[in-house]
Amino acid sequence: MKIWQKNIEVNKDIETFTVGRDRELDLEMAAFDVLGSLAHVEMLESIGLLTAEELLIVQKELKHIYAEIEAGDFKIENTVEDVHSQVEWLLTQRIGEAGKKIHSGRSRNDQVLVDLKLFFRNRIEEMVHHTSVLFKQLISLSNAHKDKLLPGYTHLQIAMPSSFGLWFGAYAESLVDDLELMLAAWKVCNKNPLGSAAGYGSSFPLNRTMTTNLLGFESMNYNVVYAQMGRGKTERVLAQAMSSVAASLAKLSMDICLFINQNFGFISFPDELTTGSSIMPHKKNPDVFELIRSRCNKIQALPNEIAMMTTNLPSGYHRDLQLLKENLFPAITSLNECLEIATYMLQNIRIKQDILKDKKYAYLFSVEVVNELALKGVPFREAYKIVGETIENGTFVPSTSVNHTHEGSIGNLYNQAIEEMMNKVLSQFKFEQTRAAIQKLLA
Repeated sequence: MKIWQKNIEVNKDIETFTVGRDRELDLEMAAFDVLGSLAHVEMLESIGLLTAEELLIVQKELKHIYAEIEAGDFKIENTVEDVHSQVEWLLTQRIGEAGKKIHSGRSRNDQVLVDLKLFFRNRIEEMVHHTSVLFKQLISLSNAHKDKLLPGYTHLQIAMPSSFGLWFGAYAESLVDDLELMLAAWKVCNKNPLGSAAGYGSSFPLNRTMTTNLLGFESMNYNVVYAQMGRGKTERVLAQAMSSVAASLAKLSMDICLFINQNFGFISFPDELTTGSSIMPHKKNPDVFELIRSRCNKIQALPNEIAMMTTNLPSGYHRDLQLLKENLFPAITSLNECLEIATYMLQNIRIKQDILKDKKYAYLFSVEVVNELALKGVPFREAYKIVGETIENGTFVPSTSVNHTHEGSIGNLYNQAIEEMMNKVLSQFKFEQTRAAIQKLLA
């Protein structure tokens, strides 16, 4: 029996099609559904829709269900449509009439909204953690290898001297900007939709400020119609932040796949971290980074997928929104896995020494020679012409010293400033406040 069902039995094929993967995916939100209910029933008691005695009974059983979920002992029955129905059914079976009252003043529409917001908050914290760990690894590598030079490329042609310090540090700073976008997604997710009911509010005198505080939200989606409209938009904003992190990872992975190639030979990894060929015994393939690249390119498509699934939907709830979980939930798992494995691989990266001593990199230093002449008073365009002529006639002699001193250059990486930027972004998430609210709710 469904909680919305009247006296008509739903066609089994229709039920199978409409439920889809909801039971499977809803299991990921089960703990958060209980948290939303804990806040809601405390608010219901405060406005007289539950007695104090009923509240204690309901709270005790909800916490019991929460413990079952954490222990992996919770499942959504085939006879039940979703996690909201399962929790309510369990309560009713175990404590009787009080369990039937918990749906007062809310709809599955705002119930799934609050579940998703809580779920996203939790997953954002995980993604931010894994991103910050990768950031620290990149900064560490940048500092450790700051004096080791590396060819820089434009158009995939040898261009100017770079360094491993610059290369690693560039991706570290990229992650700072990525987390700026994730912070924006966090702020969107950290608003309480509970109390918007089916999307048009309730005639019960709900205290939405109370549930906002109980669940540790920074604020609420005030307009009840917008609260419902926020579904789809919230997922898209989160997907955009994820795609930014994924873009950095994909580009880093592409660099690594190039640099490990024998024609470059700038880096290597222990044999046990690479894979081989079934017929070519010399092969050491960067499969990990190829898969990171592909996974992250797939994640970069996610915002567009969500946008297309929600395009032209009018205000109000629509069943289309159910399918967003099928795209977003696995992508969150995938991005976290990519961040973790990338960090592990970089902990074991090996850097080749004296790369630029190879004669084929001599022209990397042409700009250095041009700049030396300019510093001696030769106009830059004239110096450029002089060096160009020596390259053409084969008399060019590189000056292999690199004297870059400005902020963010080879000799002045400014990693400390990059770290300060990252710490400033991380401090704005204030995860400890949301964790404290949830711990208090479960106490």
